[in-house]
Amino acid sequence: MSILNPIPLLQGRGATMLSAEPDCLVLERPGEELTIRLEAVARVRAEGRAVAVELRAPAGAEPLVYRVEDVSEAAATLFAKGVTSLLPAPEDGEEIDGATLVVLRTRRPAHRRRFLRRIKWLVLGCQGSMAALSTAAALADDMGTAIAMVPVGLLATAGFGIGGYLLGTWWHERRLVRHGVTVAAMEARPGVYLYQDGTGVQRVLVHGVDAVALTVAYDAQDPTDAVALQIPFTRRLNAGLGVFLVFCALNAAALAVLFLVETFKDGVP
Repeated sequence: MSILNPIPLLQGRGATMLSAEPDCLVLERPGEELTIRLEAVARVRAEGRAVAVELRAPAGAEPLVYRVEDVSEAAATLFAKGVTSLLPAPEDGEEIDGATLVVLRTRRPAHRRRFLRRIKWLVLGCQGSMAALSTAAALADDMGTAIAMVPVGLLATAGFGIGGYLLGTWWHERRLVRHGVTVAAMEARPGVYLYQDGTGVQRVLVHGVDAVALTVAYDAQDPTDAVALQIPFTRRLNAGLGVFLVFCALNAAALAVLFLVETFKDGVP
């Protein structure tokens, strides 16, 4: 990108930003980031206060277009002119499907936010319930029971939180294996893998395991909902551990309630 001909950063409607790098365009939208290689771009048009990035498409196919609206008209013109000067000239007879050269990274998929929110409320609900039981025992002047409920409450909270997380993760992966689409994800860099959804868009999956490739299952209706599949033994082990922890948590909660019942049953003032 020439210093004498800078390409401006476009900030559009809905916290959308479009910027140009030496070999790609970066489109940032709430919750996701698209990297569009310049070879994928057919043309960039300034349309008043909007910029349209049109991708290359095979003959007869409808080209994919990304639009950024509510930008400065002057900046849109400069952006379109600057990016156009960077676009590589296609070779004669070469057909490129630009959609396959787009990499989409979702920062935190909606399903993941919902799942973590539920686990958080489960843990907070357990903590609140145990605190209420301990307070009731203290008000009944049974300090021994009130103090005993602290480790019991911690055990119940940890069991419900960790066990619920393991069981939820296991069930989600099981659902994607049975009803989703399974593909191979190739390593782009350590911990970052690329997989292609049914529309040809490449998506990013961040995973802690360092491997050349991973087996990934994603939801056909929501390709951002993807998991790296574990081996069957590990899935069963996590499910079994989750059941055991939830069972322990249920017993701890029942024990806490029993302590409180015995406190009031004994007629402690």
